[in-house]
Amino acid sequence: MVYQQIIAEVKENIFYITINREQKLNALNKEVLTELAHAIKFATQSDEIRGVLLTGAGEKAFVAGADISEFQNYSLAEGKELAKVGQTNVFDAIENCPKPVVAAINGFALGGGLELAMACHIRIASENAKLGLPEVTLGLIPGYGGTQRLTQLVGKGRAIEMITTADMITAEKAYRIGLVNEVVPQAELISKAEEILNKIKQRAPLAIASAIKAVNSSLKNNVNGFDIEIEEFAKCFQTEDFKEGVGAFLEKRKAVFKGE
Repeated sequence: MVYQQIIAEVKENIFYITINREQKLNALNKEVLTELAHAIKFATQSDEIRGVLLTGAGEKAFVAGADISEFQNYSLAEGKELAKVGQTNVFDAIENCPKPVVAAINGFALGGGLELAMACHIRIASENAKLGLPEVTLGLIPGYGGTQRLTQLVGKGRAIEMITTADMITAEKAYRIGLVNEVVPQAELISKAEEILNKIKQRAPLAIASAIKAVNSSLKNNVNGFDIEIEEFAKCFQTEDFKEGVGAFLEKRKAVFKGE
């Protein structure tokens, strides 16, 4: 697929995805979501990719929200389909991706932009970032998992406050309440995300995928997370990576994992 709205490239086993609509503050439209869905599917299936770095073009915005003009006249059925398709193909796909996805939040992460960041496994924010879910100012609520993921990350009280007031918060406050993992100067944002991914690259890929699946299961009401953990733990024993990891430990050398 030839991308028009995003830039995607693999460098040293890291898949860089940049939403490239700087003049529109990288707002999400149908085309962006379609391309993101394709890119995440590619990352999921590629043996070469060990991690994903997701960011927005420029220094003003990660993603400033959804492109409101596309759905201003939608009916109930159309609104439901918009949320369902987006959640399934993009936001849930990111959350369930077996490769760690790090969001490098450069500037505004509002509405669908914050929902996109929350779907990622790790969030690093620049000091100038502003985060919020302003949907109620449009007579809407978050529709891409925002009510669920924000509550999981910061708790019910803070989630309801952020959503019902529609207030933006600073990167520093986002860090204090657990919405982002770290806050760094803008100039260090990408390098910090790369630092984390480069560390992850050295670990066993299949074990990382199992860990993501097990952690995600802790938040699902219809599954027993402890049972999933037991299953994923057991699966690790039949991998070549397990043999390599144990062998390297006993031989006091650095392990070389192949994802097998």
